[in-house]
Amino acid sequence: MGRKKFRGGRKGGFNRAPRGDGPAPYRSYQEIVKENANLESFYNSALPFDSDEEKSEFWEALKRELPNSFRFCGSKGHALAVKRLLETRYVPDIVNIERYDGEPVQAPQPVPWYPDQLAYSMNTPKHVIRKFPPFAAFQKFLVSETSVGNISRQEVVSMIPPLLMDVEPGMSVLDLCAAPGSKAAQLLEMVHTGEEARIRKFMQSFGEGKPQAADEEDVDLSVDAGDDGRTTGLLIANDADYKRSHMLVHQLKRLSSPNLLVTNHDATLYPAIKLPRDPEHPDKGQYLRFDRILADVPCSGDGTLRKNINLWKDWQPGNALGLHITQVRILVRALQMLKVGGRVVYSTCSMNPVENEAVVLSAIERCGGPEKIGIIDCKDRLPLLKRKPGMHQWQIMDKSGRIWSSWEEVQQHALTHDGHMPGKLSETMFARPDTSDCSSLPLDRCMRVYAHQQDTGGFFITVLEKKDDFKAKPEAKARTTTETTSTNGAEPAEVEAKIEIEEEKAALGEPTDVLPTVGAKRTLDDADEETKPDIKRQRTNSLPGDKPAEARPEAITETKEVLPESKEVVDPETKATPTNGAQANRRAKTSDGSNEEPFKYLPPDHAVIQDIQKFYKISPRFPANRFMVRNATGEPAKAIYYTSALLRDILVENEGRGVKFVHGGVKMFMKQDAPSAEVCRWRIQSEGMPIIEGYVGPERTVRLTNKETFHKLLKEMFPKFIDDDWKKLNEIGERAKEIGMGCCLLYVEPDGSDPDFSERMVLPLWKSFHSLNLMLPKEDRAAMLLRLFNDTSPVINQTLKESAKKESEANAEPEVKDETMSDVAVIGGDAIEQAETTEQLPNEAEDGNNIEAGPNSATD
Repeated sequence: MGRKKFRGGRKGGFNRAPRGDGPAPYRSYQEIVKENANLESFYNSALPFDSDEEKSEFWEALKRELPNSFRFCGSKGHALAVKRLLETRYVPDIVNIERYDGEPVQAPQPVPWYPDQLAYSMNTPKHVIRKFPPFAAFQKFLVSETSVGNISRQEVVSMIPPLLMDVEPGMSVLDLCAAPGSKAAQLLEMVHTGEEARIRKFMQSFGEGKPQAADEEDVDLSVDAGDDGRTTGLLIANDADYKRSHMLVHQLKRLSSPNLLVTNHDATLYPAIKLPRDPEHPDKGQYLRFDRILADVPCSGDGTLRKNINLWKDWQPGNALGLHITQVRILVRALQMLKVGGRVVYSTCSMNPVENEAVVLSAIERCGGPEKIGIIDCKDRLPLLKRKPGMHQWQIMDKSGRIWSSWEEVQQHALTHDGHMPGKLSETMFARPDTSDCSSLPLDRCMRVYAHQQDTGGFFITVLEKKDDFKAKPEAKARTTTETTSTNGAEPAEVEAKIEIEEEKAALGEPTDVLPTVGAKRTLDDADEETKPDIKRQRTNSLPGDKPAEARPEAITETKEVLPESKEVVDPETKATPTNGAQANRRAKTSDGSNEEPFKYLPPDHAVIQDIQKFYKISPRFPANRFMVRNATGEPAKAIYYTSALLRDILVENEGRGVKFVHGGVKMFMKQDAPSAEVCRWRIQSEGMPIIEGYVGPERTVRLTNKETFHKLLKEMFPKFIDDDWKKLNEIGERAKEIGMGCCLLYVEPDGSDPDFSERMVLPLWKSFHSLNLMLPKEDRAAMLLRLFNDTSPVINQTLKESAKKESEANAEPEVKDETMSDVAVIGGDAIEQAETTEQLPNEAEDGNNIEAGPNSATD
């Protein structure tokens, strides 16, 4: 991934429409000539084209606009259901459009190599999309489903690395350079593969679930079955930039995973993650080693020329040269944290071998050679994906534009030029001579994807396997020009010594200082952050303030050493709340002065947890020791979160060890003003519903089977059931009338007669004195109306209508004002609904930047 200057906005590049369905602002790039002499000279020489014809196709493709692309997200069943809607509702109208200005109008086409054809690409020109209503309807569908996480707008080649990682249920996975989060979302989906079917089969085995569908009868409960079918795996998504790490949270929260952690660390010095001690060996510390790691590293990004048009004028050979050392360090750190037998996928959106084959070669060399690290052959994977093999020999262009074929050639030049070395070149950038142990590495097993092969961007991917533990060799001292100095004015020898010390400290799990910057940063405009190719800024520096002030992390087992336990300093405030065994009672200070709230777990016998269990009749099988809050007091204030068991262990064990956690857990319960003391003040949040729904007692459930009943609940907020109004709610009316007030679960169970209404759902429903309301975020409600009913008309809010009517009457007839207010007071619960519909709650301290609204608000 390339570097860029983050300026907010969503990922999408220059040729993307803005969020929403408004017109795109006019931006002309006629002044940018798609030519660059150094760029063309280098790749004409460096890339092994089969013919002059292929070379022409290569450059022609890079000068064309990149097609739009997207993929369907979530569980396979849900993704296929949303995909079916595209194929049956929108594609038929699009293909019927006649030619416009002689151009054929083509519907979105499935990407042939993507599993289950869940990824699509579309190269229809913008003027066609803007002109024809079928495209406008499709664009509204795309925006709607993207907003709720059912569709991810992602460049096609960016989808490749996660598909080669072979993530299996129960695995621990790390994405070292994760922002903006499209690949991390793919990995998170893989971590949860098969979870829904496993849980349903477990529930059925307990006599509480319906018989499995035909496609679930063969569910293997021996796969990740240690937690009643719930996924026990883990994804840690990391980014070195604090703001981009919060963008990760925004992207990944939509997947509602209790198995996700977001961290904010320099990938070159990622800290060791401590785990609970083994009871059989209490004297030895345990540290997390990962089954799979994705190192989609910062890069110069010249594979994104089709999207980032400024690269045609801004490309310089020094961009790649300055990143080489950082990329090697990231890959070495990834291999250190990997289990034996685990895999690292290394990828860039660069075509330059100095960022690709040279990095792979140098990292393997530092990690013990081919006896310790192997390159996996992936030629049989994704068979319909066209690719080229990696290179064994390559050329390097220096800052002046001169091309070099070997390090020996550079040395010969230095001998005849008074020892002067070409700028930024180092020995590790070149292929190794035959005398090297790594000269025969099978680099042809690396994968290169070029723009002209399948109308995509350029990309490089390599899959590495750790065969045995190793201790990484010190970084070789780079032999570069004598004018090279660090950004802080230090001499090269001092910089190299400092780097070596800090790398050794990272390997031992000790706190590290800020490393000097390597390479120059390139500024890229960031027009649309969510769908732009994954171009990342350089991450050679830890953030200011990165040096932890607490007890030091202990070493991962690669060092074969266990550091002695540091004595933990107990804060007096921590002593006051010993039951909340997670982060210390202080906020972790970040680089820009903002704060991250600590993670505090609630004991199972906490009064709030007991009250929730009693009200919802939650089964004792549901773990009660995984609920936590995010505030320094450790008491529930606004929200209660739920995490997996492994996340709990990690958050508790790494208290005060300098690990910068930004996000973890799923919001399960939100505090709510209740109309009476008998009603639980904690409602179930929509994102937590899939986790807990199978354990809630039947006393708090309502079952819906009729499509039109569901349409009414989605379309109308606060439908009344005063007198005989409950009959208008069809099959749920009588149950809604009888059930007690407060939050309950609405089971949407279609009878299967309508293919557009066939997916089972469980949603939170709020029962008040005289009305009901689906507690859904406004974007979820709108997306469901569009998906299930093709309905884009506004939602009806009866409470606001009645409130406006009463206010109008009160203004017209002042003498009856007191009587009107009295009526509102009698309604009670509905008055609360009205207030929470029109006004958001104050900013919730427990959730950082998020503002939570009441249950009846559209921003749930």
